[in-house]
Amino acid sequence: MNIIANLGSIINEKNQSTELWQAQRQADRENTNAMQDAGIVQITSDPETYLRYLNCQADNPSYSAGNVALVMVQDQGATVFGTKDRWKSLMRSVSPTEEKNGVKIYTRSSFGKGYVLTDVYDVRQTSGRDLKHTALQPDSKEMTEALKTLLNYCVVPLVSDESIPMPALYDPNQMKMAVNLKYNDAEAFAGIATEIAHVRFHAKGYNQNYSRDDYELDAQSVGYMICRRFGVPCEAPDVSNLAAFYDGFDPQDRRQALGQIQDMAQKIGGSISSGDEDDMQYVASYACFAPADDPEILGMCVIYDPQGIYYGGTIAAPVIGNIFENILPYLGIEKQLEMQYTR
Repeated sequence: MNIIANLGSIINEKNQSTELWQAQRQADRENTNAMQDAGIVQITSDPETYLRYLNCQADNPSYSAGNVALVMVQDQGATVFGTKDRWKSLMRSVSPTEEKNGVKIYTRSSFGKGYVLTDVYDVRQTSGRDLKHTALQPDSKEMTEALKTLLNYCVVPLVSDESIPMPALYDPNQMKMAVNLKYNDAEAFAGIATEIAHVRFHAKGYNQNYSRDDYELDAQSVGYMICRRFGVPCEAPDVSNLAAFYDGFDPQDRRQALGQIQDMAQKIGGSISSGDEDDMQYVASYACFAPADDPEILGMCVIYDPQGIYYGGTIAAPVIGNIFENILPYLGIEKQLEMQYTR
C-alpha cells in the first residue's frame, strides 16, 4: 500500500510540475507576443524607429520582421545578432559574461513542428573573427553581375530612356520599366532596386490593389535594404507619411506588410549574394467557403509561379472573391460582408 501511495504522490507531483511548466511557457509566449506587437506598432508609427528597423532588417536579412522587432524592443543597441550556433558558424562565440543576457526570438523547433523561444546575441556580446562586409564597387565584375541579377527580377519589358529624371522608372499603365543609361553604376543599382520592387509588387497586374502611391514606401524600403546589404549608397525612404500609411492596420496586418518587404529584399539580395539569377518558384493559393455559418460552396484558387507578390491572400483571394460574387446570387445567398484583401 505504501508503494502505491508513494507512486500516486510522484504522479501527482509530476502532473503539477508539468502544469506549472506549461503555464509558465504560455505566459512567456503571451508576454513575447505582446512585446512583438508593441514593437511592430512602434516601428510602423514612428519614422525614426522605422528607419532604424530598415537598417537592422537589412543587416539581418534572414530574420523575420517579427523577430527583428523583438530584438529592437529588448536591445535598442542591437545591430547584427544571432544564436550561439550562428555565431559559431561565423567563427565567433558569445562571451561567457553575456550568456545570460540574450534576448528572446522565435525559431523553429528542433523537432520540426512549431516555434520555440530562443536566445540571440548582438555582435557586441561576441568575440572572434571579424565579420565580412560586402560593398559593391563601381565598374567591377561584382557590380556588373549584381546589376544583371537585379534586372533578371524585372518581369516586364525593359527600355532605355535618357529623358526620365531618375535612374529607372516603372510605368504601371504600360507595364514596362525604363532605365536611364546616363547614371553611374551605384545610382543605377539604387534606382533599379526600388523600381524592381514596384514591378514585383504590381505582379504583371495580378495585384489588383496596386497603385504606385500606395506601394511607394514599400518599394523604397526594399530598395534601401538591398542597397544597404551590398554597401551601395542610397537615400533613406520618405517616411513623412508613415503613420497615415499604416493607419487602420492592426498589429498582425502591420507585421504582414513588413514581412512582405523583408521577404522581397531577402529574396533579391540572396540571389545577388549567391549569383543565382533564377527565381525560386512559389505557389500561391487561397481557399474559402460560403456562407460562413452554413457552408454550401467551397472554392480554391492556385497560382503557380506567380510573378512579384506570391501571397495567396493578396493575389489568389481576389480571384475567388470575383468568382463567388458571380456564383452566390444563383444559389440565393445574399452578400453579408464586403471581402477585403491585404495589400
